[in-house]
Amino acid sequence: MKTVALLIFNEVVPSSITGVVDLLAGANKYMERAGQPIAFCLEMVSQSLDTLHLAFPNQQIDHKTFQHAGHPDLIIVPSFSVGNMEPVIVQNMAAINWLKEMHTTGSEIASLCVGSYFLAEAGLLDGKEVTSHWAAADDIQKRYPRIKMKSDLVITDQDGIYTSGGAFSSLKLVLYLIEKFCGRETALWISKMYAIDMDRTSQAHFAVFMGQHRHDDKEILKAQEYIEQNYKNEIAMEDVSSLINMGQRNFIRRFKAATNNTPFEYLQRVRIESAKKAIEMNRKDLPLIMEDTGYNDLKAFRTIFKRITGLSPMEYKKKYARS
Repeated sequence: MKTVALLIFNEVVPSSITGVVDLLAGANKYMERAGQPIAFCLEMVSQSLDTLHLAFPNQQIDHKTFQHAGHPDLIIVPSFSVGNMEPVIVQNMAAINWLKEMHTTGSEIASLCVGSYFLAEAGLLDGKEVTSHWAAADDIQKRYPRIKMKSDLVITDQDGIYTSGGAFSSLKLVLYLIEKFCGRETALWISKMYAIDMDRTSQAHFAVFMGQHRHDDKEILKAQEYIEQNYKNEIAMEDVSSLINMGQRNFIRRFKAATNNTPFEYLQRVRIESAKKAIEMNRKDLPLIMEDTGYNDLKAFRTIFKRITGLSPMEYKKKYARS
């Protein structure tokens, strides 16, 4: 039986706790019905017992402080609201230091959604492929340059460190852990009972590209604005660099540093985001949408669309278009 500690803190998103409790309790129930020992002993752990009080009817879950938590086999770090991350990190440095200490003593650690900030701040993600909520991916990569952000992934698993995609997709990591520790049959039963798709290929189709404007390079901001206003037309990047009086090599270098994309990659993401919105509205056929977003080659459009979203344009239409 594995001892699983759920990290509790005041800013936590309650659903990222209750969802974990439900799934792990469900796995235990399945194991009992199958005549096997339960798999998980769940406890809540926080800096003090005054931290956010949660009650779970019909379940006895101990609440311990860091000092009395012992050495859990697995620690799960829930999510908090995407937004200004700095205050959350500062207020929870005791928890982050505890995670670092527990990892050195052998505990495995998993983050749900933006709980990945805690692991990154503890240095546990250095050199590793990481996923998180797509809306926080660029900020995490800039804040922690030693990590390898893969925001399209739903889960990562490296050396006992796990990260997950955003919001409710993070429950797929819990399902993955159930499969890893209890077997596929148990995970399939939980998947069916809680109606969670076991597919873990990509969360890219959930992402909304809003442009990376959170930087102070005014010339690059002008270039971004130009691209966003003229993406339907043919755009030569040497013309954009000339527009802001910058040599092309320096322009590409500064654009990449500011936005984490090359100018051409940025143009493609702007175009594909426009195509996604048009597909969702379902007012035009795909060839017209392709032309409206600056493409004239259907094969190239399909290839770029799938590379960015993880779905073909037709698959995206079936999934998200208005009927």
